[in-house]
Amino acid sequence: MRREVFFGVALVFFFIFMIAAGPGEGQAKKSRPGAARSTHQSTAKQPGSQSPGATAQATDLSPGQINARSAILMEVSTGMVLFEQNADEPIEPASFTKIATLYLVFEALKQGRIHMNDEVWISEAAWRTGGSKMFVAVHTKVSLEDLIKGVAVDSGNDACVALAEHLSGSTDTFVDAMNRKAAELGMTGTHFENPHGLPVDGQITTARDMALLDTAYLKRFPESLRFHSMKEFAYNNIVQYNRNHLLLKDSRIDGLKTGYVSAAGYHLSGTSERNGMRLVAVVMGAANPATREREVLKLLNFGFRNFALVQPFKDGQAVATAKVLKGKKDEIPVYPADKPTFLIPQSQKNLLKWEVHITPDLTAPVKANQVVGELVFTVADQPKRTVSLLSGEDVAVAGWVKRGWQLVSGLAFRLDWKWLSAILGVIAAIAITLILASGRRRKKSF
Repeated sequence: MRREVFFGVALVFFFIFMIAAGPGEGQAKKSRPGAARSTHQSTAKQPGSQSPGATAQATDLSPGQINARSAILMEVSTGMVLFEQNADEPIEPASFTKIATLYLVFEALKQGRIHMNDEVWISEAAWRTGGSKMFVAVHTKVSLEDLIKGVAVDSGNDACVALAEHLSGSTDTFVDAMNRKAAELGMTGTHFENPHGLPVDGQITTARDMALLDTAYLKRFPESLRFHSMKEFAYNNIVQYNRNHLLLKDSRIDGLKTGYVSAAGYHLSGTSERNGMRLVAVVMGAANPATREREVLKLLNFGFRNFALVQPFKDGQAVATAKVLKGKKDEIPVYPADKPTFLIPQSQKNLLKWEVHITPDLTAPVKANQVVGELVFTVADQPKRTVSLLSGEDVAVAGWVKRGWQLVSGLAFRLDWKWLSAILGVIAAIAITLILASGRRRKKSF
């Protein structure tokens, strides 16, 4: 009897050890990384960068002193400043003003208020405008498309006045619209007095404001580069060449605008796109055209050499799936609310990580574009940006049969099977011991 009891007790401890150890390891192996019910679904590594919309300078990297009164380098899609030098110093805009004029022209085109094939009447006021000219003839009609070319390539002041009168009826009304747009874009150091940039008291800007204008212009109207990248334009049998000579020196540069007035010096804003990243370099108040070109090119090369722009996900790509309780569908794809784009130094391009966090116990009904979690991005383990996750579709409430089954299976899932198995093993071992002991007593009774 003692031997049988000892055997039974040993068997009990054997079952406890084997069952307690076994199910735990087995369950861990079966767990599914990235399951929607987990708040920490996955972590991945990709190149990346700073959050969009940042206005501070990205790092302490520098191209060195820029030989001009002021300068700034900005990435277009994020608005990140990569370098600045006296960027808030007030300075006359000169022909940089024409980008504000063209902004309103392309905006009106997009809104359908004007059209490329419009025939624009050339007033005497437009014809008499001094400075650089497209050489339109008084009391003639010129296509709106040709006037845009005359501004972008020839830097024609006469074309600017003709466009202003066509859009707003008068230059005064048009200039009011220019200043409203400047305020809307956050150009706090800018005031316009005319649509072309000829010197006049009170007309002022900063390199930072011009970069803000340029980036907004390029983001909203990328088609404008078709005009700014033209190397020459012939109108009325007069051929004029683009004053932005960087178009001839580097085929990757496709804009944007030059400017000059004696009180301010030589200006140039240059833009280029490489590896999916577009930069704008603004140099104002250089001593001569060659200097402004050299300094803009130096800024652009510095930016492309030292920074990388990364988009971790393709447009329209689902980043995870979310499990849905009590729904007709068990899971749905989820998408980032914003297009996550990051700009960081090349030295950190492999340090972008992200985590997917899904709302626990997501329950039907679920609406399309409902917030169901978040993406948390870090660079070098430092938080950089959080983006909401949205459901990709509607999920209606399931029927009572499916809801009941999910309730039962959910309760079963929440049980601690490790210890439940151990308890059942103990019960089984005790039962075996009792059966053996009972059999032994019956045998002795005979």
